[in-house]
Amino acid sequence: MEQAIIWSIPLLGLAALIEFIFSRVRGRKTYRGNDTLASLSQGLISQLVFVCTPLLQIGIYAMVFTSLGYQVDSPFWYSWKGIVIAVLMFDFCEYWLHRVGHEVAVFWAAHVVHHQSEELNICTALRQESQNAVLGWPFYLPMAIAGVPPELFGFSFLAVQYYQIWAHTDQVGKLGWLDGVITTPSSHRVHHAVNDCYIDRNYGGLLMLWDRLFGTYAVETERCVFGTRTPVRSFNPIKAITQVYADLARDAWHTRRWQDKLRVWFMPPGWRPDDVAKRFPHPPFDPNRESYNPPATTTALVVATVLFLAIAAGSGILLWDAENMDAGPRALWVALLIGGLCVVGELIDGRRFGLPGWSPRAERKNEPAS
Repeated sequence: MEQAIIWSIPLLGLAALIEFIFSRVRGRKTYRGNDTLASLSQGLISQLVFVCTPLLQIGIYAMVFTSLGYQVDSPFWYSWKGIVIAVLMFDFCEYWLHRVGHEVAVFWAAHVVHHQSEELNICTALRQESQNAVLGWPFYLPMAIAGVPPELFGFSFLAVQYYQIWAHTDQVGKLGWLDGVITTPSSHRVHHAVNDCYIDRNYGGLLMLWDRLFGTYAVETERCVFGTRTPVRSFNPIKAITQVYADLARDAWHTRRWQDKLRVWFMPPGWRPDDVAKRFPHPPFDPNRESYNPPATTTALVVATVLFLAIAAGSGILLWDAENMDAGPRALWVALLIGGLCVVGELIDGRRFGLPGWSPRAERKNEPAS
């Protein structure tokens, strides 16, 4: 699966370049260098975590398939009907994982990185969560019990994930009746928006059928505001990944009631115990807030870009040969690569690191308020 992902990178790069050029021609820019690097960094981390957690990614699925799968040798799954049904089953399971990822706090903590970008473009689609795989594997086990072979499960995963990429754009308008049938840019913009009327809507990866059946479908009616209601205000990938976990842990630590220490993790995102909410109030959501866009020198951006490209190349080599590496060296390489991505994030956040042309006064003056 890792090698299939590597082969797709040139096509994804071409698609992002076309979208970038189109956005410039239209005068509707949806790409910022710092935001794009942050999104791509999260995408790399998700793949690096993937190679370190094969048991959770496919191992448990394969074990359940072998021990509990229905008619595991059935040729049906290799017919076109079987493939279509497997993809639809995956999409159904994905709907529920996605929905839980928005409606249960600990799952939202894992999923939130996919929504932190305040732009919507193809690179946002690649901003995949790295922790959701650790929590999400049980949602797909019904497919294993139904007898869907592991290789077909992997194909369904790639099919649904790659399909969704084109829906992450603000450059394609409404597509009429299609918006209510399949996932389109319009229906998925609704999902990424933080407008009141769009919260917790349009979870479907491939189809809008599940949203219509379970009452979570919404039509795009007003201009979408992207990001999260509690912005991360950093491009450091580790800060982004741990933001909500840290908030939940802080509330669980400070609340007095023992039942609330547990409830914090399983209530809807945004729920807080009364005593903690009064003691540590959060600022209200401001839909008109400025995007996080700290100034950085040209030198810092060039260094960050070059470093990112080097890390991306190293990640590609690791992904290509991951199956032949022992767990120890693999984990060490992953840790070094993620550390490098943290340096990239700090550079585009405006961290100095001894680079010339620095103007901290200008940064403090121009940085938007938290």
